[in-house]
Amino acid sequence: MMIGVWGQHAGLSLEVLAVGTLGLFGLPMLFWPLRWAAVLGWRIPEHTHLATYFGRCLGAVICVLGAFAFRVAAEPALQPFFFDLLLGNFVLMVAVHVYGAVKRIQPRSETYEIGYWLLLLVLALMFYPVR
Repeated sequence: MMIGVWGQHAGLSLEVLAVGTLGLFGLPMLFWPLRWAAVLGWRIPEHTHLATYFGRCLGAVICVLGAFAFRVAAEPALQPFFFDLLLGNFVLMVAVHVYGAVKRIQPRSETYEIGYWLLLLVLALMFYPVR
């Protein structure tokens, strides 16, 4: 059974996830949302205020999740709830990216992210804290 096979390392996995989340997604999206989008291959529209706003909102939420991953890493009693939150997020991110790929409304980099989110989903299951 794969669920929780590495559960004793749940805290460490959250710390690694926090560093990656903040460094690769949260902070770049919070401070440079359009530059971050351009790197991924999105075409930047003439009117950018809405895209900047949504990018910063998503970046802020990602930063909060990353920061709380550090806190929860040291609190084993909170880890199952946080892992459930992550699992829900990863499942929905797979669905959003599959939808964009099927509709052909996203750059290739976003389609490639399907594998990234699936990997995070599997890893979250493997590191799920088992009591």
